[in-house]
Amino acid sequence: MTATTQHVPHMTSTTTKTVKSPAMILVSLLAAALLINLETTMVNVALPVLVKDLHASTNQLQWIVDAYNLVFAAFLLTMGSLSDRFGRKRVLLSGLAIFGAASVAGGFTHSAEALIAARAVMGLGAAMTFPATLSIISNVFTGRAERAKAIGAWGATAGAAIALGPIAGGFLLEHFAWSSIFFSMGPVAAIAFVLVAATVPSSRDIEAKHTDVGGLMLSAAFMATLVYTIIEAPTYGWGAARSVTGYLLSAILVLAFVAWERRQQEPMLDIRIFQNLRFSVASGSVTVAFFTLFGFIFLIIQYMQFIRGWSPLSAGVHTLPVALAVGVGSVIGTPLAVKVGTKLIVGMGLLAISGFYFWEGLTLTSTTAYWIIALQMLLYGIGMGFTSAPATDSIMGAVSLGKAGVGSAVNDSTRLLGGTLGVAVIGSVFASIYGSRLGAHLPSAIPGSAARIAKESVGAAQVVAQHSTDLGHPILGEAIRVASTNAFMDGLSTASLVAGSVAAFGAVAAAYFLPAQPPTAMFEPSQIVGK
Repeated sequence: MTATTQHVPHMTSTTTKTVKSPAMILVSLLAAALLINLETTMVNVALPVLVKDLHASTNQLQWIVDAYNLVFAAFLLTMGSLSDRFGRKRVLLSGLAIFGAASVAGGFTHSAEALIAARAVMGLGAAMTFPATLSIISNVFTGRAERAKAIGAWGATAGAAIALGPIAGGFLLEHFAWSSIFFSMGPVAAIAFVLVAATVPSSRDIEAKHTDVGGLMLSAAFMATLVYTIIEAPTYGWGAARSVTGYLLSAILVLAFVAWERRQQEPMLDIRIFQNLRFSVASGSVTVAFFTLFGFIFLIIQYMQFIRGWSPLSAGVHTLPVALAVGVGSVIGTPLAVKVGTKLIVGMGLLAISGFYFWEGLTLTSTTAYWIIALQMLLYGIGMGFTSAPATDSIMGAVSLGKAGVGSAVNDSTRLLGGTLGVAVIGSVFASIYGSRLGAHLPSAIPGSAARIAKESVGAAQVVAQHSTDLGHPILGEAIRVASTNAFMDGLSTASLVAGSVAAFGAVAAAYFLPAQPPTAMFEPSQIVGK
């Protein structure tokens, strides 16, 4: 892989004149990206322990996870724009420092409220770090083939994080306190900081003379409102007045953002870029892909731990097939898209994801042989790799080098929005089916209070079942266990079919609208529409 610093017309970014080791630059950026991806999966395995040690309520557990995602989403576009304006390496290093310090601080907390605050600050560090990694890659590897390989490797880090997060988190929990999950991120962030500082060249948009403060504020308000509404909708109801108000406020804010940007001589985000189908349709494909990814993690981890009875560490090890497949699919799929067309590869990827969900939804049982599950995960992982990395390459190829930070932030925003929506929608479908099926099949002898607890989750139902057994009612305990397992599998099946349908719709949209190749010549965003 080689790097080039030759400037293309209309590209306003500057990099160092000589890039001595493109491989080391890429390794450094991948280390920073892996750190952020790890955090999204590691903390989930610690939630049961936090209930015991911090006396965290269900709502507090939700916000330990969501405070990070909310702040991360709210500041993505802002930090992407500021990195273009003031320097991508500078913002990246600042983000790593903030992320690492907040993670270590989280390990010292003694209350759920303090941990939530630490997680929010970590989200700010992530928002500064993640977009800069991809925008710097685009500024270092400017040839399409070289950029495709680099972005393929960048996408493969997500696959590694899928496995490494639960495995590392499970290992730490089996040997140390929950705080070790947060303490461990400090040294990793420090290593990434040193690597970036030593190897990554500086770059920024030299034509950016002014900061679009109004655009920064409106984009942050829009993303925060939308993500918060999606997070809270399953709790209060998708059609509740609170949720509808959130949708309307999000719509007003995004319209205000568009109107503001159209009037600016130096907008944070040139809205005309969405006329480029390689940008807009690829963004939609990434949203669909991460809708299914977070839904997959939500469902499969519960299945492995509560239905198959595997420990957090064992569950993480059992997800290795999907992690490896995502990595292989990303590394192979992106260069392949350069040769045969983005439309074909992304469409095939989404079709494979859809096939996985229909296969799983129609055949998976509580006793399915693991080798079958592994084959299913391989199909999903290849589909995810073929979709996400080539679509990301399409997005980054549609923006100028000078606006690579904003382009990267849009890509990251679609990932986060898709994932948040995936957990909310798939989780709501699953919870609805699980609660109704369990309520219809619970033994009549179970007390009303115990029945209400069992309907909260399959994990809670198993606690109720074990409690009944311990009180000398083994038949009742087994009946509750069987009923909760069957209800869980019914919910998983229905939720999988919903996710598969969404992926199938995305495959059709990509096949119809996504251009196969970029234009042969470089144009300004407003001139590129794609065919």
